[in-house]
Amino acid sequence: MATCEVCGNDYDKTFEVIARDGGRHVFDSFECAVDTVAPRCEVCEVRILGHGVEQEGAIYCCANCARKAGATEVRDNA
Repeated sequence: MATCEVCGNDYDKTFEVIARDGGRHVFDSFECAVDTVAPRCEVCEVRILGHGVEQEGAIYCCANCARKAGATEVRDNA
């Protein structure tokens, strides 16, 4: 068994997430994984579970938030 790095649960069904930078994380649930790995919108701070939108290295949950931050070359998918 392994221990979730977020909640500390010692669980026989943990899983490992390997980040692009090589960092390794162990979680017992998708909820704990999202809490650690999913980025937050630069404006409203919601967790971004989909693609989001990016401009100049900043990530936003939607084009509306990106525009609030001054991004001009973004749009939501129709």
